[in-house]
Amino acid sequence: MPRPPRFDTGELLDAAVRLAAEGGPTAVTMSAVAQAAGAPSGSVYHRFPGRPALLAEVWLRTVEAFQEGYLAVLDADPDPRRAARAGARHVVAWSRAHPAEAALLLYGAEEFGRSGWSDEHRERADRGNGRVFARLGELGAALGETGPRGGDRIVLALVDLPLAVVRRPLRAGLPLPPHAEDLAEESAATLLG
Repeated sequence: MPRPPRFDTGELLDAAVRLAAEGGPTAVTMSAVAQAAGAPSGSVYHRFPGRPALLAEVWLRTVEAFQEGYLAVLDADPDPRRAARAGARHVVAWSRAHPAEAALLLYGAEEFGRSGWSDEHRERADRGNGRVFARLGELGAALGETGPRGGDRIVLALVDLPLAVVRRPLRAGLPLPPHAEDLAEESAATLLG
């Protein structure tokens, strides 16, 4: 009977998140992850065939965790205005609860080597983004925000502005201010009328 692995994939990805939060995507190498996890490099190569797969998995695990919660919040309230405000708050609240992951997501998939990912990884990323943008489109339509301009307004209100609230403190290694969620919600409500 083979012995169970000493280091699981989650532990290795947790180490990769810490490295990315501290040093950006370039800090996430196979050997750096092994060292940060206290694992032999063979453990990393056993789970990820190369750095592109490692970068894809650390990005996708992080963004999918965010998207799951974000979609749940947008779907929780049938009133589109309340759902929009809750969505803006969620971006900040999730970032507060997961500062390392939020710092990682501020870089973007391209900086995590998306062009070198496998087809499967790129399709997984596209599916997740498609679900989020489809839901934002539905919410925008319910708010009367249609067409290209309306689509841009809803993305600005529920994605870009809340990310702007968290970007500066996270990049400076500072905690989010206590009023950050309120600021994101107020900005979204003002923009959407």
